[in-house]
Amino acid sequence: MSIISDSIDPSRLREADIAAYHEHGYVVLRGMVAAGDCVALRDEILAIMSAIGLPDGTPLRQSGEYLAGSALDRHVNGEGLRELAARLVGGPCRLYLPFTAVKAPGGGKFSFHQDNQYTRLDGPAVNLWLALTPMGEAEGTLRMLPGSHRQGTLKSVESTDAAGHRMVDFAVERFQTLELEPGDLVAFSRLTVHGSGANRSASPRIGYATQFHRDDVRAFFDERWELLTERPRWPMGPVARIGVPSGKQDGH
Repeated sequence: MSIISDSIDPSRLREADIAAYHEHGYVVLRGMVAAGDCVALRDEILAIMSAIGLPDGTPLRQSGEYLAGSALDRHVNGEGLRELAARLVGGPCRLYLPFTAVKAPGGGKFSFHQDNQYTRLDGPAVNLWLALTPMGEAEGTLRMLPGSHRQGTLKSVESTDAAGHRMVDFAVERFQTLELEPGDLVAFSRLTVHGSGANRSASPRIGYATQFHRDDVRAFFDERWELLTERPRWPMGPVARIGVPSGKQDGH
């Protein structure tokens, strides 16, 4: 199936959406990707899952790999998506990390956490999380803690739900459960506390996350701060074929 050269029209982002993003730490942008494009992206992600395996019962299956010239390549590297991110982070930005966010039937919940509890960044960064299947409570949709981005990077502990992952060190009881349809895009800050429920449906829950950072942002890894424009944290380009997944990413 063909896909348009750029799946995102950034002019659809309103000033009210930007204000909501800064106030709550996230905003849901309805119908940002057309139905036909969602099908193409979903089919490619399912092919990636077939190549790397999608075990039942796991909280999340992540891979940062995508094929050169594919629909995912055009989505991840499209000017529209980057311009959308730039308007939210307040300036020119770069791709930080793209990855699949697939939860098999029976897949468990993903603990509340901040993306910044993995690799710490010192400035604005946004996750543009695209729903490619209908998802609500039964499918293990995203859960957000509004306003939590204002607290900075919070203390974290080892997750009790997913080995090798992080979670906040307090119980999150009052959160917002997002009801999403294919093509809905959730933009949320790297500092926003979020998680997801268990997939109790009979079908995979399929999403795709594309993270961006503003050009002046540094990351702390290898025991020092590095400007990400000079030393990217992750390999981000397309590959010739899908191989072994990289495992733990920065968070859903």
